[in-house]
Amino acid sequence: MGLHVIVGGGPVGTATARVLVERGEKVRVVTRSGSGPIDVERVAADATDADRLTELATDAEVIYNCANPQYHRWLTDWPPLARALRLAAANTGAVLATASCLYGYGPVDAPITPATPLAATHPKLRIRADMWRAALADHEAGRIRATEVRASDYLEANSVFSAMLETPIRAGKRCYSVLPVDVPHTFTAIADMARTLVTAATTEAAWGRAWLVPSTAPLTVRELAGRYATVIGASAPRLTALPYPVLWGAGLGNAFLREMRTTYYQWARPFTMDAGATEAALGLTATPLDTVLASMRG
Repeated sequence: MGLHVIVGGGPVGTATARVLVERGEKVRVVTRSGSGPIDVERVAADATDADRLTELATDAEVIYNCANPQYHRWLTDWPPLARALRLAAANTGAVLATASCLYGYGPVDAPITPATPLAATHPKLRIRADMWRAALADHEAGRIRATEVRASDYLEANSVFSAMLETPIRAGKRCYSVLPVDVPHTFTAIADMARTLVTAATTEAAWGRAWLVPSTAPLTVRELAGRYATVIGASAPRLTALPYPVLWGAGLGNAFLREMRTTYYQWARPFTMDAGATEAALGLTATPLDTVLASMRG
C-alpha cells in the first residue's frame, strides 16, 4: 500500500480517490477546506504553499493535480499552484500526474491526437499548455517525473450538459442551449479520466508524455440529449439553440456564461479527439455511454 496525495476534492479528485481506494492504496486528499470523499484522509491546506505540500507528500508515490480553480481566476490561481506542485514533486520524488483538458490546443481543424500541437493563443487557454510545458521541462531535466491526462468536456457533475439540459430533460421541459446543438463533440466520463490518470501515474512508460482519455464517440448535443432521455425513460427532448448574442449578453451578469465566450469555438465547429494511442498503450477503453448516462438519473 503506497501513499497517493490528491490535490483537489471535486468530482475528478473524488473519482481518482475512489479508483485508488479500490486498488488498496492509502489516499490523502488536500483541499483548502479539508473537504473530500469520506473514506480517505482529508487535510485542509493551501496547496500553493510548496513547503506545506512537500510535508504532506513526503513518502508519497504520486501527487495528483486534480485542482480546478474557477475559470475566471485561472490566470491568477494556476501559476502559484502549478509551481508549488512541481516543487513538491521535486522535493519528494513523487510522480506529478495532472488532470487536464483540451484548452491548450486552441481551435482545431481535425480530431485531436497525440500529434496535435498545443497552439492556443488566448491567455486562459494557453495557461494549461504552459503548465504542461513547465512540467515536461522539469521532467526532461530530471528534476521530476511527470505525466498529464487530458479530457474533453465531462458528461457529469456540473458540466455544460448537466448545467443546461439534464434537469429540463428529466422534467420533460423544453431545453434552451446557449451552445450550438448540431455540431459533433467529444464528451468524457469522469470515471474514465480517473482511471486513465491513475494508470498513467503508476505506469513508468507513461511518464514524460500527455495522454488523451478514452471517451465516447463524438455526438452532437442534440444526439446526446436524445440518448439521455431514452436511457432515463423521459420523453424526447425539445431543444432550442439560442444565438450567440444571447450568450454574450447573458455573460454580462454571469461569470460562468461570460467565460464560455472564450471556448465557444469548441462548439461552433467539430471538436473531437482520438484516444486510440492511450487505449493501445495503457489498455483502457471508454465506459459505455449509456452506462454513464444511467448514473446521471438525479
